[in-house]
Amino acid sequence: MKQFTIRRWIYVFIAILWVACARKDSGNQFEVSGTIANSTAKKVFLEEVPAGSTQGTIVDSSVISKDGHYKLKTAAREALVYNLRLDQNDFPVAAVINDVPKMTLNIELSKGNNQFADKYEVKGSPVSQEMKDFMFTFNNELQKIYSLSQRRDSLHKKNVPDSILAPLMAEWKQTADKIMDYSVNSLNKANDPALFLFELGYYQSTANEEAFGLMPVDIEEVIAMVNKTATRFPAHQGLNGVKNKLDEQLAEMKRSAESRWIGKQAPDFSLPDVNGNPVALSSFKGKYVLVDFWASWCNPCRAENPNVVSAYAKFRNKNFAILGVSLDRPGQKDQWLKAIKSDKLSWTQVSDLKEWESIVVPLYGFGEQGIPYNILVDPQGIVIAERLRGPALEAKLEEVLK
Repeated sequence: MKQFTIRRWIYVFIAILWVACARKDSGNQFEVSGTIANSTAKKVFLEEVPAGSTQGTIVDSSVISKDGHYKLKTAAREALVYNLRLDQNDFPVAAVINDVPKMTLNIELSKGNNQFADKYEVKGSPVSQEMKDFMFTFNNELQKIYSLSQRRDSLHKKNVPDSILAPLMAEWKQTADKIMDYSVNSLNKANDPALFLFELGYYQSTANEEAFGLMPVDIEEVIAMVNKTATRFPAHQGLNGVKNKLDEQLAEMKRSAESRWIGKQAPDFSLPDVNGNPVALSSFKGKYVLVDFWASWCNPCRAENPNVVSAYAKFRNKNFAILGVSLDRPGQKDQWLKAIKSDKLSWTQVSDLKEWESIVVPLYGFGEQGIPYNILVDPQGIVIAERLRGPALEAKLEEVLK
């Protein structure tokens, strides 16, 4: 699913961290030493990494001895993430947090591909161990989702009925919910501000509804967690910088999203229905009409459909109609029709089957928000509400369809 707003929030979050983590040295030292096995590298580098970013600044390097030993030092800043990167590698082989003055990190690289660590052992740094455990647990569960997605794609190619796909999709959702619950619980109990920011960035940057079924944590919930953590660590400048910037970003997002269309005439359009016949929005004039933008491939849309079905059943005889507008993909009309039947969408459905190239996307400008997206239009064609999801839809319809 296209989620520009969520991606923008992630990028802003990362940019904030880059700014927030530039600080003066505290005068303390942080040292990490240990061994690196199965390596052909000559040197290992210590990179200071602002939380949520993938780019680091080299703060020290060490020649790797013949028996694999190394030692790295840097002037300690407030709690930060540090990567260890070998000279020939594109990717870091391990990451730690400076919660103690000295720690040991023993790394064993893969014999088949020495770009990556088969395993690494943390000694003397409880927070670094927590970070390692978080990454390993998170990635193991994410691998399960990847396997499920491979099975789903294989079954789709065989055009199996929904009854066969249902248990797989239920397992997928259960695994995605498990990852989110695990991540939120880890964030709420994180005992180090750098660990908190790392876990938050790790989850939010991975969350992808279409690819993984992982819902990003809502920005308001993120801010609540950041505020709570900032209260626990009031001296952490980076965390307080994030807190202040996120408050500003939320206010800006709310201002920009408040009334894009409310009070304005809904732009008219015409698209083919399931039988290829053109249907115009203006043909519904005289009724309250919910214009519901969705797609069969959009998991959040499919999850929202039962709420729309319930609202339609309750208000369909009160001068109320729904026009479903699908952003399904070229050549996938069968999937669109299958989803309509499966989700019991008994109202008018239209689509030009052009996904994000559909004429309605620039016309209504919801490409930044993604889907599901909807507007409620009054009998005169004026938009009176936007983005009605869950209980908010029935509440608004109760208000206007008295």
